[in-house]
Amino acid sequence: MPRFRYIAKSRSGERQEGELEAPDKRTLLAQLSRRGLVPISVKDAAGAAPAALPAAGKTGTPPSAARKPVRSRPAPAAAAGKAPARRSAGAPPAKKWFRFEKRSFRSVPRLKTSDLLLFTGELSDLLSSGMTLGSALHALAQRGTGRAQDAIVTDLRDEIVAGTSLSGALARWPDTFPALYVNMVRAGEASGQLATVLERLVTHYERVLAAREKVAMAMVYPLIVTLVGFGAIVFIMTFVIPKFSAMFEELGGTLPLPTRILIAMSKGLIQYGWALAIILVFLGTAIGRALKTPAGREWKDRMLLKLPAVGGIVRANAFANFARTLGTLLANGVQVLQALSIVENTVGNSLIARSLRDAKDRVTDGSSISRPLSQDGIFPRLLTDMLAVGEESGDMTGALDHIAKRYDNELDRAVKLFTTVLEPVMMLLIAIFVGFVAISMLLAVFELTSGLNT
Repeated sequence: MPRFRYIAKSRSGERQEGELEAPDKRTLLAQLSRRGLVPISVKDAAGAAPAALPAAGKTGTPPSAARKPVRSRPAPAAAAGKAPARRSAGAPPAKKWFRFEKRSFRSVPRLKTSDLLLFTGELSDLLSSGMTLGSALHALAQRGTGRAQDAIVTDLRDEIVAGTSLSGALARWPDTFPALYVNMVRAGEASGQLATVLERLVTHYERVLAAREKVAMAMVYPLIVTLVGFGAIVFIMTFVIPKFSAMFEELGGTLPLPTRILIAMSKGLIQYGWALAIILVFLGTAIGRALKTPAGREWKDRMLLKLPAVGGIVRANAFANFARTLGTLLANGVQVLQALSIVENTVGNSLIARSLRDAKDRVTDGSSISRPLSQDGIFPRLLTDMLAVGEESGDMTGALDHIAKRYDNELDRAVKLFTTVLEPVMMLLIAIFVGFVAISMLLAVFELTSGLNT
């Protein structure tokens, strides 16, 4: 059985060294944990000597042999790669006009909302079981999932080892951990209730995912019907119509107007379909870029709110998200103005976000927000009235929880209404096209057969 040389710390911070036999390193780490030791370095006794110890940190920090300080590590954008070589002192700056930078093409690791939910839940469970923050992050980093989570959790562990707070380490990954997450963790660190705050974050993101799934499920059926209908149209226009057209040409005679229009559309699609595809791709790209501009985003959000069935889904989802996020922040001790700034970036609609920004600017005492929100006409009267009741009773979080539940139920009704209305509309459009094709073909057949009889 192989022997390993270890360096560890006791719970009191005392350094211990020794050798143990174990089948592998994982088993050795479990043995040290049962002895109440936190491993810092583990090496094969027959190999090289263990690396130097890092600077002493908190009790219970995970192993970080030969780790450099925070300022010498690469930025998160290149966390999975090697740090760039430094220039020697006095060397002239390198010209970068035509220099190929590999790091600029490397994607920044980030977690999806589902992965973030899983990570938060696991970290909360480990902390609730009594593990220290460093040990918990080390346990998560050792799993080796092969996904972006490995690089992110490893960097978080290293930051904790170097003495950074968890909120500071999370702030290094803004694409994964939004301001809501970081501020709640910071509040949990200040109050000493980090595990409780992480549990609340789990609940929050579970509700966010549930709302997204409702909207996504509402779009599944229309998307399937659209794709099937588009495929059927292309098949009919490129394969069915040309065969009828060749048969009509052999029979001769004058075809009815609907049939001539249909045959012309079919020939145009076959001959210039490639040009049409290029134009559609170009228009889609141009529209997509235009909608990413502030003016385009505002126009899109305004149109979404005005659409008959879609507007109800957008409003209900935005108001439920607003109430849920603001209530979660206020319940964890975040100030009202700071919470409004965070919620402004999470509602998902620029018009509602602008209303929140204007309301935040009009809040003078930092406590009353219902009156400013009711002045723009974006937020419904019922929402602001319920919020005002919560302000008067001193139970803002309870009022926001009721508002979130109310608009969650409204979101369910809006989704059901959308799917109920959209199904017959899609069927009607497909039936109109199929009916036009059938009538055009039948008119041509009747016209030609009547000419043959005469």
